[in-house]
Amino acid sequence: MIANIDATDRKILMQLQANSKQHIKEIAQQVGLSLTPTYERIKKLEQQGLIKAYVAILDRRKINKELIAYCQISLIQHQKELIDRFKAEVSALESVLECHHISGNFDFLLKIAVADMNDFQVFINDKLSVVKGIATIHNSFVMNSVKESTVYIL
Repeated sequence: MIANIDATDRKILMQLQANSKQHIKEIAQQVGLSLTPTYERIKKLEQQGLIKAYVAILDRRKINKELIAYCQISLIQHQKELIDRFKAEVSALESVLECHHISGNFDFLLKIAVADMNDFQVFINDKLSVVKGIATIHNSFVMNSVKESTVYIL
Protein backbone atom coordinates (compact mmCIF):
# COMPACT_ATOMS: atom_id res chain seq x y z
CA MET A 1 0.00 0.00 0.00
CA ILE A 2 1.20 3.48 -0.79
CA ALA A 3 1.80 5.59 2.30
CA ASN A 4 0.00 8.88 2.89
CA ILE A 5 -2.33 8.85 -0.11
CA ASP A 6 -6.04 8.27 -0.30
CA ALA A 7 -8.45 7.36 -3.11
CA THR A 8 -8.56 10.96 -4.36
CA ASP A 9 -4.75 11.11 -4.57
CA ARG A 10 -4.82 7.86 -6.53
CA LYS A 11 -7.33 9.36 -8.96
CA ILE A 12 -5.14 12.44 -9.38
CA LEU A 13 -2.08 10.29 -10.04
CA MET A 14 -3.98 8.22 -12.60
CA GLN A 15 -5.12 11.42 -14.34
CA LEU A 16 -1.58 12.78 -14.44
CA GLN A 17 -0.22 9.50 -15.81
CA ALA A 18 -2.82 9.56 -18.56
CA ASN A 19 -2.03 13.17 -19.49
CA SER A 20 0.29 15.28 -17.37
CA LYS A 21 -0.42 18.29 -19.57
CA GLN A 22 -4.01 18.56 -18.32
CA HIS A 23 -4.96 21.77 -16.59
CA ILE A 24 -5.68 21.53 -12.89
CA LYS A 25 -9.27 22.47 -13.67
CA GLU A 26 -9.67 19.34 -15.81
CA ILE A 27 -8.11 17.13 -13.15
CA ALA A 28 -10.29 18.70 -10.45
CA GLN A 29 -13.43 17.94 -12.46
CA GLN A 30 -12.35 14.32 -12.99
CA VAL A 31 -11.66 13.71 -9.30
CA GLY A 32 -14.54 15.75 -7.87
CA LEU A 33 -12.61 18.54 -6.13
CA SER A 34 -12.28 22.28 -6.59
CA LEU A 35 -9.11 23.86 -7.98
CA THR A 36 -7.29 24.78 -4.76
CA PRO A 37 -7.49 21.37 -3.04
CA THR A 38 -6.49 19.66 -6.29
CA TYR A 39 -3.50 21.97 -6.69
CA GLU A 40 -2.47 21.43 -3.05
CA ARG A 41 -2.74 17.65 -3.40
CA ILE A 42 -0.58 17.67 -6.54
CA LYS A 43 2.05 19.81 -4.77
CA LYS A 44 1.98 17.40 -1.80
CA LEU A 45 2.45 14.41 -4.12
CA GLU A 46 5.41 16.18 -5.76
CA GLN A 47 6.97 17.03 -2.38
CA GLN A 48 6.56 13.42 -1.22
CA GLY A 49 8.40 12.25 -4.33
CA LEU A 50 5.51 10.22 -5.71
CA ILE A 51 5.62 12.43 -8.80
CA LYS A 52 9.23 12.37 -9.98
CA ALA A 53 8.89 14.33 -13.24
CA TYR A 54 6.57 15.43 -16.00
CA VAL A 55 7.69 14.18 -19.41
CA ALA A 56 6.67 14.00 -23.05
CA ILE A 57 6.56 10.47 -24.44
CA LEU A 58 7.90 10.57 -27.98
CA ASP A 59 6.99 8.34 -30.91
CA ARG A 60 10.34 6.59 -31.31
CA ARG A 61 9.69 5.75 -34.96
CA LYS A 62 9.31 9.44 -35.81
CA ILE A 63 12.68 10.25 -34.24
CA ASN A 64 14.58 7.43 -35.98
CA LYS A 65 14.79 4.99 -33.08
CA GLU A 66 13.33 2.02 -34.97
CA LEU A 67 15.34 -0.75 -33.29
CA ILE A 68 14.84 -1.71 -29.66
CA ALA A 69 17.24 -4.29 -28.26
CA TYR A 70 17.58 -5.89 -24.86
CA CYS A 71 21.12 -6.77 -23.81
CA GLN A 72 21.70 -9.29 -21.05
CA ILE A 73 25.09 -8.62 -19.50
CA SER A 74 27.25 -10.85 -17.32
CA LEU A 75 30.21 -9.35 -15.52
CA ILE A 76 33.53 -11.14 -15.08
CA GLN A 77 33.40 -10.68 -11.29
CA HIS A 78 30.93 -9.52 -8.68
CA GLN A 79 33.01 -6.92 -6.89
CA LYS A 80 31.49 -3.67 -5.70
CA GLU A 81 34.06 -1.52 -7.51
CA LEU A 82 33.48 -3.32 -10.82
CA ILE A 83 29.69 -3.18 -10.46
CA ASP A 84 29.76 0.52 -9.55
CA ARG A 85 32.06 1.34 -12.49
CA PHE A 86 29.83 -0.65 -14.87
CA LYS A 87 26.73 1.20 -13.64
CA ALA A 88 28.40 4.59 -14.08
CA GLU A 89 29.74 3.85 -17.57
CA VAL A 90 26.49 2.35 -18.85
CA SER A 91 24.43 5.21 -17.37
CA ALA A 92 26.46 7.63 -19.50
CA LEU A 93 25.60 5.84 -22.78
CA GLU A 94 22.87 7.80 -24.56
CA SER A 95 21.38 4.80 -26.39
CA VAL A 96 20.71 3.01 -23.09
CA LEU A 97 17.13 3.79 -22.04
CA GLU A 98 17.10 1.48 -19.03
CA CYS A 99 19.64 -0.48 -17.00
CA HIS A 100 18.49 -2.98 -14.39
CA HIS A 101 20.66 -5.01 -12.00
CA ILE A 102 18.86 -8.36 -12.08
CA SER A 103 18.94 -11.81 -10.54
CA GLY A 104 19.18 -15.00 -12.54
CA ASN A 105 21.58 -16.05 -15.29
CA PHE A 106 22.71 -12.50 -16.08
CA ASP A 107 23.77 -9.54 -13.97
CA PHE A 108 22.24 -6.63 -15.90
CA LEU A 109 19.47 -6.05 -18.41
CA LEU A 110 19.77 -3.05 -20.73
CA LYS A 111 17.12 -1.57 -23.01
CA ILE A 112 18.73 0.03 -26.04
CA ALA A 113 17.13 2.31 -28.67
CA VAL A 114 18.94 2.93 -31.97
CA ALA A 115 18.04 3.68 -35.58
CA ASP A 116 18.80 0.29 -37.11
CA MET A 117 21.03 -2.80 -37.00
CA ASN A 118 24.03 -0.83 -38.28
CA ASP A 119 23.67 1.65 -35.41
CA PHE A 120 23.32 -1.25 -32.99
CA GLN A 121 26.55 -2.79 -34.29
CA VAL A 122 28.34 0.53 -33.81
CA PHE A 123 26.86 0.80 -30.30
CA ILE A 124 28.05 -2.70 -29.37
CA ASN A 125 31.51 -2.36 -30.95
CA ASP A 126 32.35 1.22 -29.98
CA LYS A 127 30.39 1.83 -26.77
CA LEU A 128 29.26 -1.27 -24.88
CA SER A 129 32.08 -3.72 -25.59
CA VAL A 130 34.67 -1.23 -24.29
CA VAL A 131 33.04 -1.04 -20.85
CA LYS A 132 35.43 -2.76 -18.46
CA GLY A 133 34.36 -5.93 -16.70
CA ILE A 134 31.86 -7.39 -19.17
CA ALA A 135 32.18 -11.15 -19.63
CA THR A 136 29.24 -11.79 -21.99
CA ILE A 137 26.59 -9.87 -23.88
CA HIS A 138 23.43 -11.60 -25.17
CA ASN A 139 21.12 -9.56 -27.38
CA SER A 140 17.42 -9.86 -28.19
CA PHE A 141 15.61 -7.61 -30.64
CA VAL A 142 12.02 -6.39 -30.50
CA MET A 143 10.16 -7.57 -33.59
CA ASN A 144 6.79 -6.09 -32.61
CA SER A 145 5.58 -4.31 -29.47
CA VAL A 146 2.33 -5.75 -28.15
CA LYS A 147 2.09 -3.36 -25.19
CA GLU A 148 4.08 -0.32 -24.17
CA SER A 149 2.99 1.60 -21.10
CA THR A 150 4.32 4.04 -18.57
CA VAL A 151 1.24 3.85 -16.34
CA TYR A 152 1.34 2.25 -12.88
CA ILE A 153 -2.12 1.13 -11.79
CA LEU A 154 -2.84 2.36 -8.26
